[in-house]
Amino acid sequence: MEYKKSILKALLPVVGEHLSEEEIESLIEIPNNSEFGDLAFPVFSLAKVYRQAPNKIAEELIEKIDASNFESMNAIGPYINFKLNRESVSKTVLKEVLTQGENYGAQDIGKGGNAPVDMSSPNIAKPMSMGHLRSTVIGNAVGNILEKVNYKVIRINHLGDWGTQFGKLIVAYKKWGDEEIVKQDPVNELVKLYVDFHDKADLDPSLEEEARAAFKRLEEGDEEMYELWSWFKEESLKEFNKIYEILGITFDSYNGESFYNNKMQEVLDELENQGISTIENGATIVRLEEEGLPPALIKKSDGATLYLTRDLATAYYRKRTYDFVESVYVVGNEQANHFKQLKAVLKRLGHDWAENMHHVPFGLITLGGKKLSTRKGKIILLEDVLNEAIKLAEEQILLKNPDLENKDEVAKQVGVGAVIFHDLKKDRLNSFDFKIEEIVQFEGETGPYVQYSYVRTRSLLEKYGKEINLDRLSGLEDDYSWEVIKKLEDYGKAIRQAAAAYEPSVVTKYLIQLAQMFNKYYGNTRILEDNAQLESRMALVEATSVILKDGLHLLGIEVPEKM
Repeated sequence: MEYKKSILKALLPVVGEHLSEEEIESLIEIPNNSEFGDLAFPVFSLAKVYRQAPNKIAEELIEKIDASNFESMNAIGPYINFKLNRESVSKTVLKEVLTQGENYGAQDIGKGGNAPVDMSSPNIAKPMSMGHLRSTVIGNAVGNILEKVNYKVIRINHLGDWGTQFGKLIVAYKKWGDEEIVKQDPVNELVKLYVDFHDKADLDPSLEEEARAAFKRLEEGDEEMYELWSWFKEESLKEFNKIYEILGITFDSYNGESFYNNKMQEVLDELENQGISTIENGATIVRLEEEGLPPALIKKSDGATLYLTRDLATAYYRKRTYDFVESVYVVGNEQANHFKQLKAVLKRLGHDWAENMHHVPFGLITLGGKKLSTRKGKIILLEDVLNEAIKLAEEQILLKNPDLENKDEVAKQVGVGAVIFHDLKKDRLNSFDFKIEEIVQFEGETGPYVQYSYVRTRSLLEKYGKEINLDRLSGLEDDYSWEVIKKLEDYGKAIRQAAAAYEPSVVTKYLIQLAQMFNKYYGNTRILEDNAQLESRMALVEATSVILKDGLHLLGIEVPEKM
């Protein structure tokens, strides 16, 4: 049981007529000074009811609260402070963690309902750059966290495999491409052609018209256009899957934009039949002034469909196929308006389930403060970054542990984990500038630091060499172990918060704090000293080990046993 609940249980009979359980629980906080107590309840919200100064209210309420389950209780200013019974709480927490193992912190919020997570979604015929990292690793972590709270997650890679860019690429290939050169290094050569097209189109705007015409032929099923498009797609997927394998990420569906080519007419017909869409200057639009949004463009005057048309068809397909209870789109913040329009149009069509569709936006990765752009040739290849991180990890491992047997495998776990952790430790809406030298560090708030903390727990357990008997636990009361115990107990709350906000950084920050607290405990405690508390100390080590490993797993990071 979360120790916050014991405070709630004590307060409810006293202030329950004025505050709900949810309100009481939300007000309980951790004091800035731990000497005051483990938890505190501020009484400001009761001032209007009691018509007294908050400090007087605290003094009066403390006389009415049952203190039998607490070590002590006191009123300091407008706060009621609670100190918990360390021995009792520590035994309870350690037993729960070690009994439940990797299931500790799991909850039944999702009730087993389906939750498609739309993530990664690179564009065919373009290399995966650092710009694709965020959607990929945030989406994977969100999926893992949702699984922890009992959603059945369907990971969908909605490939960017349709659109006018393919007309541009086809024109560039036919004008300047060489089949043999492209076959040697397909994706990189294709992106060179794509960049070349834009450079030349700046000087010769007629190329844009040629590209539109080529894409129209592709939409109409032209054999030559279709064969080129299929070849571009096949080669791209081979390259993408190399990177997904390095990241340890798999998908349940690769249905991209082209999959919905024959599924859009139903939506177009519904919009027309219900009188929702209108024709203006030959284009089909849905006016969304009532929702405070610009008009949604559904079909261009030349009959071409758009992202929004496909996403409407995609929503229909996913609802029918998965009957989702939540549907998550991990897509950059610049698409926020698009998803507002998508939901607004679906609601106009009478589909209340659109409320359960959630855009999970994120900020940019920049280089020297500037946005990465394939079109301008300003990209950092994701595969290069992962390989460089692995190389840097191996260099540090060789310095620290040159005799490590499986150093190649560990270097991959540490290097790739460092890149993922560096991305996920920031609030996802924050943008950040990419600097490889900041990522693979064994000290500070990094992935390798948390991994090393886990390895430290495994080393201690290996030295101890015995199975822990939970019936012999005596409880721990010292300050260093108490901070770790409270943090372990907080794991379920961190998972709930991360799932509710689709925010992996909640878990990342939790792991950093747990690792820091454990390392303070390690540095100030003779853990393996043989006395009456040895078993309890080792139970704390193992419980920390369990949570560090599970938390890193939620982030999509592998954990070495030695490093």
